[in-house]
Amino acid sequence: MTRPRILVVGAGFAGVACVRRLERRLSPDEAEIALVTPQSYQLYLPLLPQVASGVLTPQSVALSLRRSEKYRTRIIPGRAVGVDPKAKVCVVRTITDRVVDEPYDYIVLAPGSITRTFDIPGLTDHAFGLKTLAEAAYIRDHVITQLDLADASDDPAERAARLQFVVVGGGYAGTETAACLQRLTHAAVKRYPRIDPSLIKWHLIDIAPRLMPELGERLGRAAQDDLRRRGIEISLGVSIAKAGPEEVTFTNGRVVPTHTLIWTAGVVASPLVSTLGAETVKGRLAVTAEMCVPGFDGVFALGDSAAVPDLAKGDGAVCPPTAQHAMRQGKRVAENVIAALRNQPMRPYEHRDLGLVVDLGGADAVAKPLGVELHGVAAQAVARGYHLAAMRTHVAKTRVMTNWMLNALAGDDFVRTGFQARRPTRLKDFEDTDVYLSPEEVRRHVERAAAGPAA
Repeated sequence: MTRPRILVVGAGFAGVACVRRLERRLSPDEAEIALVTPQSYQLYLPLLPQVASGVLTPQSVALSLRRSEKYRTRIIPGRAVGVDPKAKVCVVRTITDRVVDEPYDYIVLAPGSITRTFDIPGLTDHAFGLKTLAEAAYIRDHVITQLDLADASDDPAERAARLQFVVVGGGYAGTETAACLQRLTHAAVKRYPRIDPSLIKWHLIDIAPRLMPELGERLGRAAQDDLRRRGIEISLGVSIAKAGPEEVTFTNGRVVPTHTLIWTAGVVASPLVSTLGAETVKGRLAVTAEMCVPGFDGVFALGDSAAVPDLAKGDGAVCPPTAQHAMRQGKRVAENVIAALRNQPMRPYEHRDLGLVVDLGGADAVAKPLGVELHGVAAQAVARGYHLAAMRTHVAKTRVMTNWMLNALAGDDFVRTGFQARRPTRLKDFEDTDVYLSPEEVRRHVERAAAGPAA
């Protein structure tokens, strides 16, 4: 008898937690396990702002998928672009651009999310996102490049434009990005004697009435005060009306000359979810508390791309797209796949939120562990302790701790590594949102493949 095939899509927190639990709980004779992912690492996404600011090296937040004592999962280097639940086939576009079909008996969909954009003129052509390791490394090079070009320029208007930076998004990602990169430029400008430090201006804008509302009014105000004390201009109730290569227009009519627009205004589920033709909830796959997709045999979904009921909150709430939920959902869905294999009852997912941490760099941080509000050094200790505890390997923990200590003691050399090429690269170039198939295209592709070469 052939072994059942379990296919996991996505190597984020949810997908990797699922694979690791499957490897530990299933014997090699019980099932084949395969993982579809473009990269052979798990990205520790919450620390990307620190990669962009140079506090951490890119390698320190890229956790190898092969560093496991029980590693036996077949890694398929590519991106799932469509799923045919009736034929039980996942269509994969490999990193060499070949399209291959991967049959499965059970599929776990954890493709994560992509940057949420709107129909704003020039946005995808001129803005940076911060969802990938490449984007973080590129943004660091870009920011240092602006300092280099401003230092070399004799044109006051060009110099002023290159030294203004706009971050859109007052959530955790945007706030941490603005905070960390402002520290980078504040420290770097000391090495540029021709640049007046007062010309460097960071703008953090959001359409919401306050930053990070999930933290509560007191901690949100404390974070705002920290950022404003450091010279970051915060504009709330404002967004972007249009973006150009050398200026950004706010919705209040203000025009800011800048070469740097960083867009972190939320995320949406991966386009893969729309290829199934299944029911969705605000763009995320509708699933049961056991994370099964109703009406589709052997299909499970979790993480950012699934509207998993939050039983701890009740009242129809769904789990937010956070790392702590994704990791725990991954373990539970692995147990449910195993239960399905062994004809045992599945268990629902339930987890009470442990709180939130926001690292603003240096001694600045806010945190709310288990409902306790912390600010400053105590919050920083909690934030960094949480990140270290959440990292999967001891090697990664050691790299991150070493980076933190080295940066605190020796600072940064502000070196450009060459990612900033002559041809600009922006948000639309990093997230492959145009590679996915429609449900009809998936069905036609699978039917042609099943018919064979003669078709």
